[in-house]
Amino acid sequence: MGSNAAKLYQKIEADPSYTKMLFRQALQDPQGAVKAICEIGEHLGLPVTEEEVKTYISTLDDFETKQWLIKARGGL
Repeated sequence: MGSNAAKLYQKIEADPSYTKMLFRQALQDPQGAVKAICEIGEHLGLPVTEEEVKTYISTLDDFETKQWLIKARGGL
């Protein structure tokens, strides 16, 4: 399933409706955003666990993703 996390990330990143929805969700409830990512994965046929999502996100090293995470976490 590890490769599903990467594929799912690419699909979400390419779809502005997903990114906007997840950003809003993350501002209100970061844990809920992880659950929403898992639900999107199920819907797209790319199942992932919450732990896989967290692990994959922690490996990302691009500026835009880091800025998104900082904003979503409220700078924590």
